[in-house]
Amino acid sequence: MDISRAEQRILHLLAQGGRIELIKDNKKLAGLNCYSRDGWRFPGLDEHLFRKLKKKRAIASKGGAPYRITRRGLELVRSELDNR
Repeated sequence: MDISRAEQRILHLLAQGGRIELIKDNKKLAGLNCYSRDGWRFPGLDEHLFRKLKKKRAIASKGGAPYRITRRGLELVRSELDNR
C-alpha cells in the first residue's frame, strides 16, 4: 500500500521517536501537536492526515498516552538513511 508524501514525513518523524499529542475540548478534538524526539513541534500535521494514519493503523495510543507509530506503520514507512 502506497502512502502519500505527507504521511511519509509524519511516519519518519514518529519512527525516530516522535509523538502526536491531542488537544481536546469537552471530549472533542480541538487541535493536534506533533513533536520530534528532541521536543521540536512539526507543523505539517492536520486532522485529515491524522485520521488517515489512524485509519491505516499506522499510529496508536495506549492508555491515554500520546500517539506513537505501530508495527504496521513501520512496515508502511520506506527506509531512509537518517532513520534510527
